[in-house]
Amino acid sequence: MVAGKRPLGWPLLVALTNGRTGISDERLAAAVRDKVILVTGSSYGIGEATARRLAAAGATVLLVARTADQLQLVADDIRSRGGTAYVYPANLADPDAIEELVRTVLAEHERVDVLVNNAGKSIRRSIADTYQRFHDIERTNAVNYLGPAKLVLELLPSMRERGSGHIVNVSTAGVRTPPMARWSAYLASKSAFDVWLRCVAQEVRGDGVTTSTVYMGLVHTRMSEPTPLLNKMPGLTPEQAADQVCTAVAERPHNITPPFVRPADALGNLLRVPTDRLLEQYFRRTGGGKKR
Repeated sequence: MVAGKRPLGWPLLVALTNGRTGISDERLAAAVRDKVILVTGSSYGIGEATARRLAAAGATVLLVARTADQLQLVADDIRSRGGTAYVYPANLADPDAIEELVRTVLAEHERVDVLVNNAGKSIRRSIADTYQRFHDIERTNAVNYLGPAKLVLELLPSMRERGSGHIVNVSTAGVRTPPMARWSAYLASKSAFDVWLRCVAQEVRGDGVTTSTVYMGLVHTRMSEPTPLLNKMPGLTPEQAADQVCTAVAERPHNITPPFVRPADALGNLLRVPTDRLLEQYFRRTGGGKKR
């Protein structure tokens, strides 16, 4: 749905479904000025928008993603606007690359005050189309669970030793709502890291390391674009999503959750069987259910 054809009240609908958490430039600057903040997946979308806002607020931003050329473009633009940014190309699905990344970052900057785990891999595919594609599960887990977990493990010792640090997990509202057909690989991998980090948080908070999870609603980015249904639904822009991430960085809440999630979560647990049956019918009516 293009912007010109959106119905009256569309911004309100977006806010009601996905939330519109905001933080002032002044509050953000007071919280992040002179902080070293590592943002993964910062070459495009939410990560790029988050890195730009943090740099504008006075943070030293470490840009991490696989695409070195695009990272450099983002960094050059940040610097042209007076910000401070450094480029660290890395494949976060490779544990060795993560170890090298952290060694380099700590050697050059001595610390990471805030880690924003934003990089992610989305996939929407039925199980019938996955029989010969086990790599779908392997890849989503590598990027959405194992990679972020490895990065946290590498950075935690220095954070705990300093008695200070914050980890922001950019997750998905789908972790908190009833699971839907075709999203098995994606939601399972995001749920795994969500639970893992919540467990870890209980062990490290006493050492001064805090965590926040942003259960992000729909955001219209390159990642969501291939799914036509999502393009017609109310969603945030990358800049609006970055506003939520920056709020998590500055205010360190336990979580940021869209308005629709809590009632959906409660009803999904209370009425689990009928909810699963309803979503099963939706799957069948949208072309699923055929044996292959």
